[in-house]
Amino acid sequence: MGMTDEAAADAMAGMGPRLRAARERRGATLTGVARTTGILPSTLSRIETGRRRPTLEVLLRLANEYGASLDELAGTAPASEAAAGPRVSAPPQRPGDDDKVVLPLTRYVGGLHAHKHVLPALDAPPARPRQVSHDGWEWLCVLYGRLWLALGEQDLVLSAGDVAEFDTRTAHGVANAGPGGPVEYLIMFGPQGERLRPRTPAPGRGSR
Repeated sequence: MGMTDEAAADAMAGMGPRLRAARERRGATLTGVARTTGILPSTLSRIETGRRRPTLEVLLRLANEYGASLDELAGTAPASEAAAGPRVSAPPQRPGDDDKVVLPLTRYVGGLHAHKHVLPALDAPPARPRQVSHDGWEWLCVLYGRLWLALGEQDLVLSAGDVAEFDTRTAHGVANAGPGGPVEYLIMFGPQGERLRPRTPAPGRGSR
């Protein structure tokens, strides 16, 4: 049976976050990937943040670079392969590395994007999260577990219900804060700096 329009939209919506996760698992920078694939860093950035859809040629280059299949990058791999994650060659996985599952909640290209992320449980203390930086603004809310957010020189541990927002040009990274279970969190990401806009009165200031 062929892929439905809805399934295709889901695959495209999650393509950017999956490509970014595959690159970060490999420990590669946008500049490094650009050097080995011939794809401009600005193009890679726009693809990862959902502002541009990748062509088949670009996907083939990136799949080869990350040691992943097209099905894995599209999120259509069989369950056994998806659970194993992209087949990357280096470096070895460390406790606390960003081996996350990304579930897209929006399907369009451009504008504010929403994703749910799940970090697996750990059986050893984590290393400090690997940090990245890029254009945009991010709002993060922890749903379950304890999340280690390394934001610039700051180290924050967020629990269920805690919220953080920041300029993603600041170096940042996340990891499970320690053994005890998985971590689930929501991200709202504005690739061009879009932010959430509260429209309700502050607590204690009821409307007249």
